[in-house]
Amino acid sequence: MTTGRNGRTVRDLRRGNRSAVLQRLYFGGPMSRQELGPATGLSSGSVSNVVGELVADGLLEEAGIVDSDGGRPRTLLRVAPGSAHMIGIDVGETRVRVELFDLTLTELARTELPLQPRGCYDVGPIVDHVRTGIATVLAEAGVGTDRLLGVGIGVPGIVDRDAPGGTVVHGQTIGWDAVPLEALLRETRAVPHDVPYIIDNGARTLGQAEMWFGAGRGARDAVVVLFGSGVGASLITDGSPDGGTTEGVPLEWGHLTVQVRGRRCRCGALGCLEAYTGAESLLARWAERGGGGGAVEGDEEDALAALLAAAVSGDAVALEVLDETAEYLGAGLSDVINLFQPERILIGGWAGLMLGAHILPAVREHAKRYSLRHPAARVTIDMGSLGPDAVTVGAATLPLAAFFTTGGRRTPPGPPAEAPGWQTSLETRGKAPTGGQAAAPAG
Repeated sequence: MTTGRNGRTVRDLRRGNRSAVLQRLYFGGPMSRQELGPATGLSSGSVSNVVGELVADGLLEEAGIVDSDGGRPRTLLRVAPGSAHMIGIDVGETRVRVELFDLTLTELARTELPLQPRGCYDVGPIVDHVRTGIATVLAEAGVGTDRLLGVGIGVPGIVDRDAPGGTVVHGQTIGWDAVPLEALLRETRAVPHDVPYIIDNGARTLGQAEMWFGAGRGARDAVVVLFGSGVGASLITDGSPDGGTTEGVPLEWGHLTVQVRGRRCRCGALGCLEAYTGAESLLARWAERGGGGGAVEGDEEDALAALLAAAVSGDAVALEVLDETAEYLGAGLSDVINLFQPERILIGGWAGLMLGAHILPAVREHAKRYSLRHPAARVTIDMGSLGPDAVTVGAATLPLAAFFTTGGRRTPPGPPAEAPGWQTSLETRGKAPTGGQAAAPAG
């Protein structure tokens, strides 16, 4: 294999060229071969070769013909929606949502499996929900796993992808202590061995979804807040204005100390932001002051809706709790404004979506008041635009991002014993290698 001065092989270059063409067509819409050259920086010969490969692989298809100025009509190309599928899973704190998408992230099927209310977060039932959900959406859409790029999963907590034996989740607030989630999911055999599970923090998957397709599109740096039973955030520092790949860093923002010797948080510490702003603590403060009859029972989403209804009707206790929550959120956002000076802050998550219309103006005012003037004047604070499915969409982008990185080819998470190093493109997946060991395809 020929290696250049920078250590890149011909295969590396071809993979990079394939990735450039795929991403440009994916985020830039249908284009002709002639347009792809300037858009990707590739020569016309390289574009022709790469497009030929991707069409042969079934990843690109024609999307119509447009007239050119005095020349021959040009054929437009686009990513073929049905050429691959992804599953996105949101392991939330009230339910597990599972969605199946085609390659262009059009939803094909979905299911939601509720969790037991209030603090029941055993890993066993969640693993069962994931297994059941995967089987349900595949059956509903009538598709198999032969074109499944992977299963992306957004979870609460700190995610360690480098742990021996697969991804481990440290979820202190939900009682998960180094849970070997990937290994537990593999044991269910919900998908074949060569389909990867890609697990990440839910706030980060939310952030990637909003940056690629939502209210973050066009921003180079942003903080995306996940406001649910608890609160978290992700920091995006190199977003691409045209929707390219992003690097998001999950922030345990909910565990900033906002009150010394304050309320006890679910994590065990005192005075965390989450202890004042998460939906669970918000509802607890309402109940402590006699709201909701002095107790808030049942589903958190229903209980929060009841609090909002009380506030709209003028209930003084409900209004007081919402006002306090807005101030704590604003103060918490001032910390990320002063520390990271983001261009945008976006608020999502089921509780954020429910509360946004009621408290966003106050949150903005408090954030500005607690922040330094210069970074506060630069930032905008808005709601995310993708709705309740944002974490699931973001989870599906995890295998999609890997698909782009490999130029439409995927390396299985653990190579079969008979085929070490086996790398396969979509059109050959599921076919048994011959001669005991398959050769990696050229390019």
